[in-house]
Amino acid sequence: MTQVKTKTKAIPTTKSKKSDKKNSRPLQQTQCLDQPTLRFSPTAWAKLLYLRDRGQTEVGGFGIAAGDDLLRVEDVQLVRQVCTTVSVVFDDEAVADFFDRQVDEGRRPQQFGRIWIHTHPGDCPQPSMTDEETFARVFGRADWAVMFIVARGSQTYARLQLNVGPGATLVVPVCVDFERPFEASQVQSWEQEYGANVTASSSTRSAEESNEPGFVEPDLIDPFEPGTGWTDDAWQAYLDQDLDPLCERLSYEI
Repeated sequence: MTQVKTKTKAIPTTKSKKSDKKNSRPLQQTQCLDQPTLRFSPTAWAKLLYLRDRGQTEVGGFGIAAGDDLLRVEDVQLVRQVCTTVSVVFDDEAVADFFDRQVDEGRRPQQFGRIWIHTHPGDCPQPSMTDEETFARVFGRADWAVMFIVARGSQTYARLQLNVGPGATLVVPVCVDFERPFEASQVQSWEQEYGANVTASSSTRSAEESNEPGFVEPDLIDPFEPGTGWTDDAWQAYLDQDLDPLCERLSYEI
């Protein structure tokens, strides 16, 4: 990766245990003003924690960003998926339908297709090799994208990838943003969304069962499975767009 001067350190391409610990961040309560920060509205954060803790599996979705602040997540939305304790597989038709609905509701693709969110049922938020390969393949042509992971213990991992100019990879802080008005919790609605979209794979085992002798974890699966139609068509619709103000601003800052 091209070395650039930034206000935060670029992530090494290979991670040691020491760097893993360093790059895992506890949730912050205030925004870091000297660097890009991924911020969640209190309602979006409460919903994400509800979805994380609802079952024993991973859960994946997309962050819905504010129109005037593309690193402020105002909602987390699921699509139909089959999950295990170590993997998520999105239904390709469901993702295409999700994209269509977002456009119909007047959102720009940068608001709903750049922040990839998923949970880890354990206490480690570090991305797996499958996470890394998926992020590079699916989001590598976008001008910018974020991979965000929250673990069961609320440890977080957020990485902003800039693919324009010299490019940069930044581990960014995460905080809950109380500065704007926000809606109250909507547990009943969140339960309906979870029930309509999340299916636990038949190979899923509980945390207790996974400790039993002879238990074999299922293979890691790429949620954006290659060869599905939407990965070729839906992503291309926004990858061809001009740079948005966020990316332009960050490019000049670094």
